[in-house]
Amino acid sequence: MSELHKFLFEGLPVRGMLVRLTDGWQEALRRRESAGAFDAPLRQLLGEMTAAGVLMQGNIKFNGAVVMQIFGEGPVKLAVTEVQSDLSFRSTAKVVGELPATDNGHLPLEVMVNVNGKGRCAITLDPKDRLPGQQPYQGVVSLHDEKGPLHNLSSVLEQYMASSEQLDTKIILAANDQIAAGLLIQRVPVEGKANLEGATSDVDAIEMDEHYNRISHLASTLKQEELLTLDAETILRRLFWEEDVRYFEPQQGASGPRFACTCSRERVADMLRSLGQEEIDSIVAEQGQVEIGCDFCGQHYHFDPVDAAELFNNSADTPPSSSTLQ
Repeated sequence: MSELHKFLFEGLPVRGMLVRLTDGWQEALRRRESAGAFDAPLRQLLGEMTAAGVLMQGNIKFNGAVVMQIFGEGPVKLAVTEVQSDLSFRSTAKVVGELPATDNGHLPLEVMVNVNGKGRCAITLDPKDRLPGQQPYQGVVSLHDEKGPLHNLSSVLEQYMASSEQLDTKIILAANDQIAAGLLIQRVPVEGKANLEGATSDVDAIEMDEHYNRISHLASTLKQEELLTLDAETILRRLFWEEDVRYFEPQQGASGPRFACTCSRERVADMLRSLGQEEIDSIVAEQGQVEIGCDFCGQHYHFDPVDAAELFNNSADTPPSSSTLQ
């Protein structure tokens, strides 16, 4: 069962989360098969993005969607993960070329999406009930640092958290076709007492560095194989057995992370209306119907000539919508 575990280190400005996506991640891959399965390196990247997206949503408790996008140049034009406030997630990618062969099912970012150093990672926070004129918040970082290209998603997101959020963060990610998992360790500012239970305001900067660096180092010893094969309790016990850790009830089942797609026939109909009746009529004349497939879940929506005509029956009363499957 997919689950998200939250914990904090008593009296220290450090918190953590561990996510393991099992049935939900497998369902996401199964749904994608109807639209064509992705190659193994891209499935691994999407799995890591999905686990990271759940960690970020669980970390900030945002009432809206957390959307993570990796884009640039290479065989993968775009990879995207969306996680809602209830921890439901969906992921997909747009592929424009063939990925190179690999023996271990892994390819670095500079091969997939960061060719010529033009890759970017964008994190968007899209409020659920956006006010008129309100724009989503978006932070964008390069897939490079001062030393050169960043080879994996963990390094990219650590850079994002440091530059956009000014928070020291250690992230370990791993994914295969059965499990997508991640561990996040983060230093919390002393001023944020709402997020730092048990910490005192007189903890000086040196002590903060020492505590965070020690726990971050312990987290960095976690191997990807262990993250994929061991249960959450075993991982946390092995890593932090000498620390005073407070664990919270894991989020799982209906309240935990799970696959869910927000596409619907109504949203597709809104998108078709936005194209205009002339465009839709031309598609029906050429193909006999309009067929739309969701890139996230593989669901297909069919509109025969009667359905297509009904889209515009009330067009005078209903303005076109810009809703899309994304």
